[in-house]
Amino acid sequence: MSRITDVFRAEGALSKALPDFQPRAAQLEMATAIQALQQAGDQLVVEAETGTGKTFAYVAPALLGSGKVILSTGTRNLQEQLYHRDMPRLREVLGPEKVVTLLKGRSNYLCIQRLNQFSVHPGGAHENAIKQLKVVRMWANQTKSGDIGELSALPEDAMILPFITSTQDNCLGRDCPHYDDCYLVKARKEALEADIVVVNHHLFCADLVLKDTGFGELIPAADLVVFDEAHQLPEIASQYFSDTVSTRQVTELCRDLETIYQTAVRDARAMSQMAKQVERSAKDLRLQFKLDPERSNLRKAMAEDKIAIGVSELEEKLEQLLRICNTQIGRDKALDQAVERLELLLKRWAEVFAIEATGFSFWYESSRFHVSFHRTPLSVAEPFSRVMAEQQARWVFTSATLTVNNSFDYFNQRLGLRKPATLQLESPFNFADQALLCLPRYLPEPHERSMVDTLTDITLKVVAANHGGSFILFTSHRMLQAVAKRLEGKLEREVLVQGATSKRELITAFTEAGNGVLLGTSSFWEGVDVPGNALRCVLIDKLPFASPDDPLLQARVEDCRKRGRDPFKEVQLPQAVLAMKQGAGRLVRSVHDEGVLIICDNRIVTRNYGQLFLASLPPMGRTRSLAKALAFLSRKPSPNSAIIAGSLAATPTALEEE
Repeated sequence: MSRITDVFRAEGALSKALPDFQPRAAQLEMATAIQALQQAGDQLVVEAETGTGKTFAYVAPALLGSGKVILSTGTRNLQEQLYHRDMPRLREVLGPEKVVTLLKGRSNYLCIQRLNQFSVHPGGAHENAIKQLKVVRMWANQTKSGDIGELSALPEDAMILPFITSTQDNCLGRDCPHYDDCYLVKARKEALEADIVVVNHHLFCADLVLKDTGFGELIPAADLVVFDEAHQLPEIASQYFSDTVSTRQVTELCRDLETIYQTAVRDARAMSQMAKQVERSAKDLRLQFKLDPERSNLRKAMAEDKIAIGVSELEEKLEQLLRICNTQIGRDKALDQAVERLELLLKRWAEVFAIEATGFSFWYESSRFHVSFHRTPLSVAEPFSRVMAEQQARWVFTSATLTVNNSFDYFNQRLGLRKPATLQLESPFNFADQALLCLPRYLPEPHERSMVDTLTDITLKVVAANHGGSFILFTSHRMLQAVAKRLEGKLEREVLVQGATSKRELITAFTEAGNGVLLGTSSFWEGVDVPGNALRCVLIDKLPFASPDDPLLQARVEDCRKRGRDPFKEVQLPQAVLAMKQGAGRLVRSVHDEGVLIICDNRIVTRNYGQLFLASLPPMGRTRSLAKALAFLSRKPSPNSAIIAGSLAATPTALEEE
């Protein structure tokens, strides 16, 4: 009997050590498949639906095996959950001798050098950032890890954070006077010596592509790499294979030069004056775009004279600044490093604005104060597969949502995976008894103006019938805000709207309320776990097709069309199906959960492609009667009730007749 089998059997190691552990056949099957990977370059892709216990299924082989392991999650929150909650329980039982460490990106660690610089010369920083300095300095005298996550007294988006953390551009590396005390260096040293390193996809891709100082040594040393929430990986990887420049980078560089002028080269007045001119030009360029944040096509934007002129003027001033800074080379290490940043910025600037190049999407994104410009490859398959081939590792990709119509082809093609082993594991939940899918009749088309009132009316009925909590998920902020406005003053329960506070605080408040109503867009469609009665209904406003205005989607559609393929079937539809699977996955999170999924889009019934969405959803009972859905929400059936499977259910083929 293999150790992995012994771990997961009814009287095995986990069963004895963890009171809440229950053996699951799918969990053992996945763990066995991972353990079976023997050769460097072996690839395994696993779709493990909700409830299969995939976390234990990959952590157990990681602890039992030899060699270095990297576990990568989709977000920092999931990364910390894996490290602080799941890993300790299994490590104690399966591998107490294993050294496990958590590694975050550099922006998560205090930079002593930048803290000292900001303390001496806060420059033109916002008064809130200056007020927050006292809190940071008190914490800095006590912290051992330098992890910004310990700064609970400050909001997640505290204004001071960019001034006390480093970027790859402004880090002095070994030239830094505080290098030996650097928290980031210490964290990476621990990671180099650890058996298992828990990272996130952003950090992994940054290292893979940028070969960031220090952490780059980890990847070649890894014998096994596991990506959890792997469905996010293609999009995240595309960000890191992209070239990006922004007015934020420009202004931060100018402020750093001003600090250097004030503290190290007081006679370099021309440099200071030019840096101020560059910063003004960067702010002027932001003003050439719409006031409200947006994301759009850079080629179209550059057709407007005011934007093209603004881009050209800023580039000219950056070149002038470089010429002036070059006259000061050798006087100060921080200045020399800033000159290197400026040279790299100008090089990237030229690449991003070479908009005649093919094979890329050129786009921009504006925030309240800044605008960023991007050149993104239409596919990361070639570069990602090439980088993987250079590493002597075994690779595992897992998520609850990787297949479209029971095929892994879409996911495999996006990452350039060639003939990987695949495994599809069904959820152990009894969806027929636990959940009901409702596709209401008589809905207006999604684009019709009356849809706002219809969604508001259905939401009010759902909340009135539901003794638990309700997620109202939208595909656009515009529709979310419109419905939120109409709901004002009409509900006695706690209503939480995305944007009012951080995602974490919203989920905490929603869970504690027990019967709250949360209105959210894409960020709430995945990575949210609210088991029990706190979430008994998920209402989705329409099929989650990406916005046709999205510049990256436009470029992929155009490229697909040029190759004589069908962009709707090959690009837009698979992406929407996976997004729908994620949204639907919020409803049932344990064997005791129950609830109703309501999709308010006629196209799932009236269009041929609707069957693809239905086939990808869990095998719930189905109805077109909103009244039956409300009847289920208004009562609490016993765990073994067949109420849905019987009187409330409809077969997929009977949906239109019911």
